[in-house]
Amino acid sequence: MKQILVISGKGGTGKTTIAAAFASLAKNAVFADCDVDAPDLHIILQPKILKEEPFFALRTPRKDESKCIRCGKCREACRFDAIDENFNPIPVRCEGCAACAFVCPEKAIEMVDREAGKLYLSETRFGPFVHAQLNIGEEASGKLVTEVKKRAKQLAEKEGKELILIDGSPGIGCPVIASLAGVDLALIVTEPTVSGIHDLGRILEVTKHFKVKAAVCINKFDINEKKTADVERFCMENKIPVVGRIPYNSDVTKAMLELETVIEFSSSKVSGAVKEIWMGLNDMVLK
Repeated sequence: MKQILVISGKGGTGKTTIAAAFASLAKNAVFADCDVDAPDLHIILQPKILKEEPFFALRTPRKDESKCIRCGKCREACRFDAIDENFNPIPVRCEGCAACAFVCPEKAIEMVDREAGKLYLSETRFGPFVHAQLNIGEEASGKLVTEVKKRAKQLAEKEGKELILIDGSPGIGCPVIASLAGVDLALIVTEPTVSGIHDLGRILEVTKHFKVKAAVCINKFDINEKKTADVERFCMENKIPVVGRIPYNSDVTKAMLELETVIEFSSSKVSGAVKEIWMGLNDMVLK
């Protein structure tokens, strides 16, 4: 079983659009959306949810008012200002360290599980889909990403799938690092802009650190061909293969409005470019 991850050094490069297009081309695959803070692959894939599960992250303190003697030790121990003047926990500030429960002489505080999001097992017109949504303000995105990948792998093994196609998060933070674990190839989607090149360099440093094989595709390459040449030069100097260039085309937006992938929507130059990139990835990973 192989894993291909689609990521980008910054948001707005077209990463999910390309991942969705790959989903319509992939055969015998399980799909996973590991952008749990702001998932949007489901908008195009239109999944039918088969199973919904709660996700529990950091534990949170709960006070038993009948035991509290208002000694203030919990408030003194908390380094996150998560205990108010009435010695009640403030959930949105709590980091789950349990110092308040540890120092309470009356055992008036206990740590309890807190639901931090939802995990979904779904079916799409292209195949099985695992996705999740982290609640607003929660911080355990890396842990939820790991759970999404775990479920996708279990599903792939159960159904005999040969590929897990993952739509990752933008940037270089915890969810991206969790997404990179165990993948065979990370396709980095970039764009021909100053910020695009800068953030491409940052995400390549991350893939290099974790020893993950990387490739690059340049989306909307024709909006600034000078910068496209700069991206290709940068990749050549760093020995990173550029597997394709995708032109700007309004069909991409029109396809999204119809809740279709660009492959389903039309036979444009964009569709042709994406198909060529997908074939290149297959040669790199599946053969």
